[in-house]
Amino acid sequence: MSLFSKDALVGKHALITGATGGIGYETAKVLAGMGAAITITGRREEVLQQLKEEILNENSDAKVLVVSADLTNSAELDQLVEAAESANGFVSHLVNSAGVLGNSAIVEDMTIEQLEKVMHVNYTVPILLTKKIYSTMKDRKEGSVVNVASLSGLRGTYGGTAYCGSKFALIGFTQSFALEAIQHGVRVNAVCPGYVETEMGKESIRKKGIKEGRSFEEQYTVANKSIPSGRISSPEEVANTIAFLLTDAAANIVGESVKISGGSVMR
Repeated sequence: MSLFSKDALVGKHALITGATGGIGYETAKVLAGMGAAITITGRREEVLQQLKEEILNENSDAKVLVVSADLTNSAELDQLVEAAESANGFVSHLVNSAGVLGNSAIVEDMTIEQLEKVMHVNYTVPILLTKKIYSTMKDRKEGSVVNVASLSGLRGTYGGTAYCGSKFALIGFTQSFALEAIQHGVRVNAVCPGYVETEMGKESIRKKGIKEGRSFEEQYTVANKSIPSGRISSPEEVANTIAFLLTDAAANIVGESVKISGGSVMR
């Protein structure tokens, strides 16, 4: 059951990156259910088409544009924005959800290629895409951006130099850009999930298990028990938080990094 009105975002256009991942996938469904026209992008065309089909099965009148793209390619980044604006008009809402986990290497084992890949995908690409869309938001004095960061952007983890560094940087961008954009009626915020029931979340748990000498199942149990709420978050819970931040109900929430962690990090 939706938490939001079916017309909460009617007349708006949301672009969601990383829509083939669990958080981006669910966010697209939630925003479409709120009446927004949506543009979904990711690298896996078949998953994007599956997502579009799910949305249209719920509402045959939904406006859904699929753009398969590698956002590390500047030409494809340009093509994404052009296609989105051509099909659905002004992008009023941007969700930067695309990201990679990386290899969790300790500093002495890390390669420059590993570091640059994680930083580029998780930090540089969201800035470049936001920059392309922001100029119109600024001119129209409306818009909202939500960056999907992580609890790893709030505290370091063993072997997390690249990933944590990229998410710390993304939060720094969120806060700095928020101060610029709000002067023109545009709001910028971030969400910081802990473990989430997604492919990436489970991969992180698997890697932690290897380090601790545990099976995935054992580490999954440990991860859940370590959280005060007793469980890791669902992608739907993250998507609902993103949706709230995009609405006018969050009109005076600016530059925040909203934790979704079951109480595992409080500060």
